[in-house]
Amino acid sequence: MVPVTSLLLPIVVSAVIVFVVSSVMHMALKYHANDYRALPDETGVMEALAKFNIPPGDYGVPKPANMAAMSSPEYKAKRSKGPVFIATFMKPGVMNMGPSLMNWFVYSLVVSVIAGYV
Repeated sequence: MVPVTSLLLPIVVSAVIVFVVSSVMHMALKYHANDYRALPDETGVMEALAKFNIPPGDYGVPKPANMAAMSSPEYKAKRSKGPVFIATFMKPGVMNMGPSLMNWFVYSLVVSVIAGYV
């Protein structure tokens, strides 16, 4: 078995290459540019939702309490009436990509360590 110290340089170099190439591909190819569409009255929707002070997280509307509730007439009526959506609420303020990029680099490093041992 090869000690991890002898694989350290190739592991770090491959993680850096994966990080840089994936970042350049993501920014240059823009394949996620149209993942989300704008709401018809974005300002109105934002103002309407702001009063609820919804904590950050993922939400589905309408949300049944359990599997049995999905077949209830109340849930079916809500779903038929609409709107039906899945939404992610984030903290207000400036978006900080630093932690996400750091997590991506650490993930690339872990994959490189595993690939180095394989």
